[in-house]
Amino acid sequence: MADAKVIPFDDDRSRSGGGSRPARRRTGAAGSGARGDGATAAVSALPGGRLPEPSEGAPEAVEGAAAGAQQPRQPQEAQKPVPSPADEAGGGGWDRRIAGGLAFLRRRVTGEYEVDEFGYDKELTDQVLMSALRPLAEKYFRVEVKGVENIPSEGGALIVANHSGTLPLDGLMLQVAVHDHHPAERHLRLLAADLVFHLPVVNELARKAGHTLACAEDAQRLLELGEIVGVMPEGFKGIGKPFGDRYKLQRFGRGGFVSTALRAGAPIVPCSIVGAEEIYPMIGNAKTLARLLGFPYFPITPTFPWLGPLGAVPLPTKWTIQFGEPIPTEAYPPEAAEDPMLMFNLTDQVREQIQHTLYKLLVQRRSVFF
Repeated sequence: MADAKVIPFDDDRSRSGGGSRPARRRTGAAGSGARGDGATAAVSALPGGRLPEPSEGAPEAVEGAAAGAQQPRQPQEAQKPVPSPADEAGGGGWDRRIAGGLAFLRRRVTGEYEVDEFGYDKELTDQVLMSALRPLAEKYFRVEVKGVENIPSEGGALIVANHSGTLPLDGLMLQVAVHDHHPAERHLRLLAADLVFHLPVVNELARKAGHTLACAEDAQRLLELGEIVGVMPEGFKGIGKPFGDRYKLQRFGRGGFVSTALRAGAPIVPCSIVGAEEIYPMIGNAKTLARLLGFPYFPITPTFPWLGPLGAVPLPTKWTIQFGEPIPTEAYPPEAAEDPMLMFNLTDQVREQIQHTLYKLLVQRRSVFF
């Protein structure tokens, strides 16, 4: 038997019709071992096995195995090394980041991006706003998230949380917690007060981040679309309360959020936030100045306004956000949303669950800052 010839892949003879084409290796059944040209198929050793000795099989089979072991080498340009994790974190990773950033800027300039009917810009939120808030949550406030599995993986749900901190940073940290810690990376759509949408710049950023006006129509529409909606029923009464009333829930209004959840058939997820009360200890309220500026309150803290802009830096407290067990609403009939006694009972149930969890987390907390 003549020695087998090795024909490189880039040889011109492999493309011409005059020469004989080398047989392709197949991994079919055992009965397909014969080749069409009459030669014996190559024999390769099984994993963990060995080739038969000359005395154990026919010489032709051993010779065929030796010939088959000489695999044709790929061209040099096809043998590219697989990048290591260090390379990914080095130049290659930065190249992709820069390319992605340039593509993002191009879409911003040309207007090739989408927003929903509420003005929510998912791409801008994920790549810019969340990236800016994430270090504040992870490094500065060191937010610890518990019970995130109580948020459904799909479909609408209403998250009801306590409100505090003089400035509404707790809502932003809640948004980061839901997105970064939920397995489905769900986005929280917060219901904000009218004042938010009257402030320049803040108005546009709030819309882009997915927030909308705190009204029943918008909330129900989002829930029916399967979104996670967040509401803080205390409003300005909670965020602007004095430091002496910290972690004491204020009135939850008339239970409008319960009525919205009942109409949409969405579960209510109570949420308790510990740590936000101490970022700006409010020891006074300049009511006259607040009325002149059109604000619901003008806070006075140990550092503001005495230290000027430096006094606006929040204290680096340790935060804990815990999501409680959801309260289902799909079993109630549609007319239940008009039952004032049912709304009162469910509102009180949500409020009591949040307050009880706040007390439990405060007992477990070692320190305000650690």
